[in-house]
Amino acid sequence: MTGPRPPARPLPLPTRDGVGPSCVALPAGPWPTIAACLAQRFPAISPAVWAARMAAGEVVDEHGVPVTPERHHQPRLRLYYYRALEAEARIPFDEQLLFQDEHLVVADKPHFLPVTPSGRYLQETLLVRLKRRLGLPDLVPLHRLDRETAGVVLFSAQPATRGLYQRLFAERRMHKLYECIAPWRSELAWPLRYCSRLVDDEHFMRVREAPGEANAETELDPIEVQGGWARYRLAPTTGRRHQLRVHCAALGLPILHDRIYPALLPADSDDLARPLQLLAKRIAFTDPLSGAARHFESPRHLLLAEVLQAGPPSLTLAPPPGPTGEPSHAR
Repeated sequence: MTGPRPPARPLPLPTRDGVGPSCVALPAGPWPTIAACLAQRFPAISPAVWAARMAAGEVVDEHGVPVTPERHHQPRLRLYYYRALEAEARIPFDEQLLFQDEHLVVADKPHFLPVTPSGRYLQETLLVRLKRRLGLPDLVPLHRLDRETAGVVLFSAQPATRGLYQRLFAERRMHKLYECIAPWRSELAWPLRYCSRLVDDEHFMRVREAPGEANAETELDPIEVQGGWARYRLAPTTGRRHQLRVHCAALGLPILHDRIYPALLPADSDDLARPLQLLAKRIAFTDPLSGAARHFESPRHLLLAEVLQAGPPSLTLAPPPGPTGEPSHAR
């Protein structure tokens, strides 16, 4: 095992209000000034906003030199700036801190809260909330959960030891267990292991199955069954984007309240009273620094009785998996 990485070079702008600076590399092009390039590169941000940011010293180059509206365009120069949203509604669910030491922070994420800033989410993200709450500007997530998924998320607090924990994910030495609620299919041979090849779909929000060598594997096992629905335990041995959601839908087990699979519903149509019934319940690993066995578990529960009481929608079940998927008995 190699030793800890050396500390990363400090960014030209510090973290502000829990948000680190965004970075963009200037492309080659005909623009006479950096300001003109930024105006075309980010059409949703007016030139007046860029001018105000520059006047406030909030746009600097990779050397920390402030950028002015008159500065000549320089291809491949990296710029750092503070991103801002005019109005951002609070997501009305709170995270829970499960663990903190010098190197790791472990939090339980609620449904609907993104892990990192993106698009229309900035302050209302798990990363920024934790940075503000804990005063840790170097905090970085070690993995991701979908915005709609709740459960355990690990963060690195120290750049010098971050690589040791990232390697556990790369080498599949992080053991993750999820739970979900989906239709019950008694005709499937339980427990089962499902393998398929996942590729990006034509729509950027989705992933799809494709012919070819499998690159995603999930083990599935029912925990309880009631009224045509079941709570399942899911154990992914790979970590592909949307893997669990796609595999469940392919098996005719679409996860309750999934707004992407099997059908993509309109954006901005969240129903806060009907969260996706998918929970990252547990994560376990051997700590690369201490050698100690560690495991962290979400205090949240998916309650099948509550789902039945609310009267879940009827679903059309998919046919058995075709040649793109390979269900089999678990070992």
